[in-house]
Amino acid sequence: MSVRAYIVEDSPTIRENLIETLQELASVEPVGMADTEREGRQWLSSHDGQWDLAIVDLFLREGNGLGILAACRKRRPGQRMVVLSNHATRDMRTRCHQLGADAFFDKSTEIDALVDYCVAVQDH
Repeated sequence: MSVRAYIVEDSPTIRENLIETLQELASVEPVGMADTEREGRQWLSSHDGQWDLAIVDLFLREGNGLGILAACRKRRPGQRMVVLSNHATRDMRTRCHQLGADAFFDKSTEIDALVDYCVAVQDH
C-alpha cells in the first residue's frame, strides 16, 4: 500500500526530483502539488480524506509553509504533516512542531531520513 502525499514546493526541479525519489524508494503516490500557501491550504482542507502525508516547504512563491501547518492542525488521525526546508534552524524546527508538524527535514542533508520516514508511515 502506498502513502498518498501532497507536496507544497515552489521549485519545479526540487518538486520533480522529490516526487521521483519518493515514488522509487518509499512507494509514495503523489496526489497533488502546490507552490503557494493559499493553494496548499485550500487543497488540503477540501480533500480531507484523500491524503496521508503533506510535505511542505517553508518559503513559497506566495505565503509560507507555517500558514499551511496552522491550517491543518485539526486533520484526521494518521494524517502527517512534514516540513522539508533549507531553513532547518533549531528555532524553526521548534516553531513547526508547535504548529503541528510531525517531522522536519533539511532539504540538503536529510532526504534519506525523509525517505525512511515515508517508509515507516507506510508500515503503520
